[in-house]
Amino acid sequence: MKIALGSDHGGFDLKNAIVAHLKQKGYDTLDCGTYDTNSCDYPDFAVPVCDAVVSGTADFGVLICGTGIGMSLTANKINGIRCALVSDVFSAKATREHNDANVMALGARVIGDCLAIALVDAFLETKFSNGARHIKRIEKIMNLEKR
Repeated sequence: MKIALGSDHGGFDLKNAIVAHLKQKGYDTLDCGTYDTNSCDYPDFAVPVCDAVVSGTADFGVLICGTGIGMSLTANKINGIRCALVSDVFSAKATREHNDANVMALGARVIGDCLAIALVDAFLETKFSNGARHIKRIEKIMNLEKR
């Protein structure tokens, strides 16, 4: 499984910790930047991560900025992306089970490294339920892109 990751300067250190963790667990990673702590704009790194997921180059995406809010807002503007900002394990699992989310956003200034890694693991290890009611709701969400 390949995971695309992107961060702005506020999420740089956490992104690197997550990349190291994912590699240790045997995941392939695609680091879409940023590559230092110089001030930068989060949309510039959310877009390539989401493009990788939509194109199939990556199976899932992880986006990190200071709060995770800007990254999640940006990601959800891209057709085919269902991004959830998560800060607890229950939500990380539920968004996969119920929403079939393909990207997660994290706030580096909101959560610590250990929790972030637990959230990434929960997200990646949880399968979509394929429940009829969830499929119907996801179709309604995705149809909004056609408006």
